[in-house]
Formats: sequence, C-alpha cells, structure tokens
Amino acid sequence: MVSCARLSPLISGDNPMTDTILYSRSGHIGRLVLNNPERHNSLGREQLDGIQDRLTEVAADKVVRVLIVSGAGTKTFCAGASLQELSDGQISDNAFQKMTCQLADLSIPTLCAMNGDVFGGGAELAMSCDFRIGVEGSRMRVPAAAIGLCYPLAGINHFIRCLGVRLTKRILVASEEFNANALLEIGFLDHLVSPSNLDEFANDFAGHLAGLAPLAVQSMKRIIGLAADGAVDPEIALELSRMCLESQDLQEGFTAKREKRSPLFTGH
Repeated sequence: MVSCARLSPLISGDNPMTDTILYSRSGHIGRLVLNNPERHNSLGREQLDGIQDRLTEVAADKVVRVLIVSGAGTKTFCAGASLQELSDGQISDNAFQKMTCQLADLSIPTLCAMNGDVFGGGAELAMSCDFRIGVEGSRMRVPAAAIGLCYPLAGINHFIRCLGVRLTKRILVASEEFNANALLEIGFLDHLVSPSNLDEFANDFAGHLAGLAPLAVQSMKRIIGLAADGAVDPEIALELSRMCLESQDLQEGFTAKREKRSPLFTGH
C-alpha cells in the first residue's frame, strides 16, 4: 500500500452529500461518479469531502465487492484538484492525497472508467484504482511543473509505484502529454475502448470481478500491495492463504467445478 501515515485527517464524517459526487450500488457493484462536468470534474473541498464520505460507506458495506469510479460528461474524467481552491488555500495537497490513499487502501478491487481526458491529480486518482479503462481519443497530462507546483510526496509515490521512476519523470518533471494509445503502451491503461463502449465494458469487467471469490481476491490484493511496497510479512501472507484454504468459498469453487456450473461465492 502507498504510505499515507503522515497525512493528517481531512474531514469529519458529518459532511452533507453533494450532488457533484454521486454514489449508487447495484448488487455487488458500487459506482462513484464525479458529477461536475462544467468544471471538468475538478475536485474542491466539497468534492473531496463527498468522495471520502462515500469511500467510508463503501468500506463498511460488506455487500459491495467491486467499486467503479467514473466521471460525468464526455470530455474530461477528472482535472485534479481545483486550482482556484488550491491558490486560495481552501484545500491543500494533503487533502487530495488523503482521499487518494483512502481509495487505494480499499480492500475490494477498484476500477477506474475514464470517460475522457485526465489532468493533474486526476491521473493520481485513476492510479489509486486497481484497474484503468480509457477511451480512444483521450489524453493525459500533469502540468504541475508548468505552473510551478511541486507534486507532493504521497502522490509521487503513487506514480512511482504504478509506473516506475523513468515514466514518473516524464509525467511529472517533463510534464509530457500522453495520448490514449501511449497510455495503453506505457501501462497506465489496462484497456482502451471506444467512448460508446466504456460503460458496457466497465460493467462487464466489474461483473466478472464481482463473480470471483471475495476472500481470495481481497487477500491477493493485500499481499500484492504489501509486496509492491517491500513490506510483506510472510506470516500475514500465510494467514491470508490459510483463511482462503479453510473457506466455504473454496469448497464451493471445487463443487461448482465438478458440477460444471458457475460458483456462487459468499465471501465466507
């Protein structure tokens, strides 16, 4: 997991819901939508508060097995933190990183369905998800260096963890712009689809993830995260493996295989 230990709390849990951040659940799939297309789905204090509240709700909901994160509109997935609110001191880099760390730390798999261009911290938001789907014709750029900002440490760690040092330098230090095909080539995107197919592809992929054994999925996500940070404890990995070996889901998987049917996992 990306280290967020030094980030101070952003908000209390008593913030009212904002219509610029929407959340819904259908079956085992949750969907979080950035709903401020007139401002390119940029994130100010209100939106950051709203996202954190919804992520807290998702983490506590044992029914949700997959979270889709997407944006409203057809032009921009997310333009990152509101530059106006950053310059006015209404939000801080710490506030944005607190939100992305909370997303990255969810135990369930997360899927970013990027409905358009992505700029600034929007790229970090996407990388805080486990999987990313982009649309043809989109582009990505982090213009921090072009406006005089030094990207914060927790955010830089997100980029390095996802893409490595060399690409992080191209994205942050050189402030290069990448088109959709390049994003697929460098590994920022896992899949690239036409804009008209984004929702269907994302829903199908989320449905596939939701149909897998939750204990195995979440255990492996945790171990992979720890291993990526060089902090994996063999005892933790063994305990997670043992939990899966002793689970009802494993027996259901074996039974379904013998009976040539789809398994019905319960997460137990």
